[in-house]
Amino acid sequence: MVRTLPTGLLPPNGGFNQTVNGAAPSSGGVHPGLKLVRVGNLVVSFAGTIVGGLAGRGAGLPFDGAFWGAVLLAAVSTSLITGGGNVLNDLLDREGDRTNHPDRPLVTGAISVRTARALVVALFVGGILVVLPVMIHEPLLGLLLAVAVVALLGYEFLLKQRGFVGNLVVGLLTGLVFLYGGAAVGAAPPMVIFAGMAFLATLSREVIKDMEDVAGDVGRSTLPKSYGLRTSGRVARAAVVAAIVLSLAPFLGILVLESLVGIIYLVLVLAADAVFVLSVAYLPGRLHWEQTMSKVGMSVALLAFLAVAFR
Repeated sequence: MVRTLPTGLLPPNGGFNQTVNGAAPSSGGVHPGLKLVRVGNLVVSFAGTIVGGLAGRGAGLPFDGAFWGAVLLAAVSTSLITGGGNVLNDLLDREGDRTNHPDRPLVTGAISVRTARALVVALFVGGILVVLPVMIHEPLLGLLLAVAVVALLGYEFLLKQRGFVGNLVVGLLTGLVFLYGGAAVGAAPPMVIFAGMAFLATLSREVIKDMEDVAGDVGRSTLPKSYGLRTSGRVARAAVVAAIVLSLAPFLGILVLESLVGIIYLVLVLAADAVFVLSVAYLPGRLHWEQTMSKVGMSVALLAFLAVAFR
């Protein structure tokens, strides 16, 4: 599912360290466990799955226990798999995080490597088990989950080192969040367009992220390392342009421009498109700011997707 995968390394130190065993507290008062799983990403994954279910069904906010049971279990599943992927990423990328993200829990010693490994297994197993009741009625959900887990593991253990191919996989995982939510309620097809937009927007952000991390990336043939910052900037811009074009595709069959929902969607998606333009406007400069703008654009786009639920 979704990922924002930075990295870190320190020897085992007994797990979730508190002040009683001498570990430094996490920065900003955030519990190191929440930092490790990237709780903000889990919230986004959870919300994206629910939006996928609502937008796919297109019946507003239904008072339907079966609907909410299915979509909430799928959202929990997405969040757990996302958390497992984030922890696995930190485990495998520990050396690079010493330079790029020195405040990560495995780098600071706030969490041990052994505890992180156990957490990965628990999160992946939990993410599969929790959604088994929904898979019985919606087999496509199981297929999408299998694709997501295989893609995530393939990314971490193989494709991440291959740069741009890894960026494509991360984009795929983000797009799958919306398909997953739609599939949980038997309404995956309408979400294909929105999954495509999420894929392209994420691809742009991943390239920008690699541009920002180019100095500290260890053993990775990223686009910036292989072809330079300017070429990478062009790729990020091309992905944004494609996402903007695709953002108008719902008017070809899902939405009616003259309707209230169509107007609301158009306003929101144009706002998101404008932010995405800002996210690539200054490349290859202001990389951290550009990445932040990409996150903002994705948040606004999520609201646009939610509007589709009321069509």
